[in-house]
Amino acid sequence: MENFQFIDLIVLAMVAGFIVLRLFSVLGRRTGHEPGRDGPAPRPRPIGDGPADRASDNVVRIPMPRPRRGADIEPAYQGTPHEAGLVKIKAADPSFAVDQFLSGASSAFEMVVQAYAKKDTDTLKPLLSAEVYSGFAAAIQEREERGETLETELVVMKPAKLESIEVDGPRAQIAVRFQTEQVNTIRNAQGEIVEGDKDHVDSVTDIWTFARDLNSRDPNWTLTATRSVD
Repeated sequence: MENFQFIDLIVLAMVAGFIVLRLFSVLGRRTGHEPGRDGPAPRPRPIGDGPADRASDNVVRIPMPRPRRGADIEPAYQGTPHEAGLVKIKAADPSFAVDQFLSGASSAFEMVVQAYAKKDTDTLKPLLSAEVYSGFAAAIQEREERGETLETELVVMKPAKLESIEVDGPRAQIAVRFQTEQVNTIRNAQGEIVEGDKDHVDSVTDIWTFARDLNSRDPNWTLTATRSVD
């Protein structure tokens, strides 16, 4: 009877050993570095975060394009005589945009023309340089002394265009070409037309130069010169 019990123990021991060997082959051996079953899963480290990643041949890096000259300049002005000046202006004032500048210059043109005709020196003074204002004010004074009035109507105003750009140190100057269709008449003290024709439209081309100190926080441009193109 005891022999049979001994044989049973041996058989059970062999079965248990066989099961342990099977589990060992399937699950493998724990090294002590694996996270526990209840522990948090390891967080993946970003590519290129450490020396091993930087040296790995499996990391493919996408090269960033180098900034090219004139990249911030509007395409219409790249490769033109205006590009060099625009690059300097935008280096000092990245917010500068040609379209916005020309729009502002056109608004200033209309304001100055109308204010000059109406003898509105209060509107003219902040828009003009001291020299230009002096010339406008003198012409207005002479007109008043003769008792004359000027009437100007802008019938058509074509889109303004850049004429030239000059940057000398912090001082930038931009000349703008304005092409307009105007009706200009001058009346004497009696209201009679002494110059011009209210039924005649003149084609007028003006070149106005605006200047600004790029180091100044004031973003406004001042009219520093005017001339007409025959």
